[in-house]
Amino acid sequence: MYSKAFFRTKLGQASLASIVATTAMIALTTQMNAGLQETHFAQPTAASPILVEMA
Repeated sequence: MYSKAFFRTKLGQASLASIVATTAMIALTTQMNAGLQETHFAQPTAASPILVEMA
């Protein structure tokens, strides 16, 4: 099921790049949201129609 050889293929390298990019995005977004909450900027709520989650 799990093979280290998979990560030597182009698809495996692309999957690793995707994982790294997603992790970086989550870390930066979390850091940015923490900074915004500390300074009390207005933020859209979940009920706001402008809130969009990119998947």
